[in-house]
Amino acid sequence: MYAPSEAARRSGFSLDTLRYYEKIGLLSDVGRTSGGRRVFTDDDLGWLVLFRCLRDTGMPIAQMCRYAELAREGEHTVSERKALLERHAAQVEEQMRLLQRQYDHLRGKIRYYEGLSDQD
Repeated sequence: MYAPSEAARRSGFSLDTLRYYEKIGLLSDVGRTSGGRRVFTDDDLGWLVLFRCLRDTGMPIAQMCRYAELAREGEHTVSERKALLERHAAQVEEQMRLLQRQYDHLRGKIRYYEGLSDQD
């Protein structure tokens, strides 16, 4: 069991984000101590690792919620979950190609300026 501050540290999310994810149902059934304080399990941290990946790769919250909802519905949703992740992966690949083109352009501009400074 992990206190909220430890779950935040391990996941890289802020305490506010953890509360928000719980409020919107992205994280469900977060445990409570007898005093009412939230406690996170290894399973919760596993979800947070996945949410970090999805968020960092640009998945909208609505899609993250849909994925979590499908996962909680059970094994009969595996193909729908897989399709959701495949669509997202295709979008990530396109973004990576765009970033590579932009990076190559930047590097070319840097080489241009390096060539000018070599002439000084």
